[in-house]
Amino acid sequence: MAGFTRYSDYDRFAWVYDRHWGSGERRLPALERLMLRHLASDARILDLCCGTGHGTQVLLQRGYRVDGLDGSEEMIRFARDKAPEGNFIIEDVRTFKSPAMYDGVISLFDSLNHVMNLDELTLSFRNVHAALVGGGIFLFDLNMEQGYERRWRGSFGIVEDDYACIVRSGYSKEEKVGRFDATMFRFEKEWRRSDVTLLQRCYSEEEVKSALGAAGFAGIRSYDMQGEPDESGSAGSMYFVCRKPA
Repeated sequence: MAGFTRYSDYDRFAWVYDRHWGSGERRLPALERLMLRHLASDARILDLCCGTGHGTQVLLQRGYRVDGLDGSEEMIRFARDKAPEGNFIIEDVRTFKSPAMYDGVISLFDSLNHVMNLDELTLSFRNVHAALVGGGIFLFDLNMEQGYERRWRGSFGIVEDDYACIVRSGYSKEEKVGRFDATMFRFEKEWRRSDVTLLQRCYSEEEVKSALGAAGFAGIRSYDMQGEPDESGSAGSMYFVCRKPA
């Protein structure tokens, strides 16, 4: 689509992300409670912004038919190695087109916060709506403002024998933008440095629900992650779940 560049910022970050972020098992209790128990055991699911395929792999192991979609070619390369039985698509959430074929669509680990304005978020929701069969379920999570204020500040490092990663993050309350800067050093015959800056947009609960309604979804509900098993560190994040009307 004219005016959009495929989201590929994670290409340089994919290898360290795969090692330290995005574990699919951690989201299973909430997925089971909010979506999976409402689907058939062989339901077809789209893992939107699937990253390096951790969540896709977990769902495939449970017997679901799963496609993974992500804008980063490098993330998809890791996903294909991890879950070769899955079908993976390199495409942007704002521009992907699919016939109504999925019983459920998931998007986890605050992936949709990377959509940087409300019009584009609404467009992404419309694409999901078109991809769902009637009665299909859409489940996703987002970082909310409390989460940015609590967790997106300061710096930390990861150091191993053959690589190191230094992360600095911050949040602008005025701009509603979180910034994540990573500097990575990796030993491949010699030490090599790479840098990446990732941005996220903070949306209010009201903005998200309004955008979902504008995209045609119904039964829109939201849940704070704070009480979810294994997610005590996710205060200020929220699940949203809704359906495409039958």
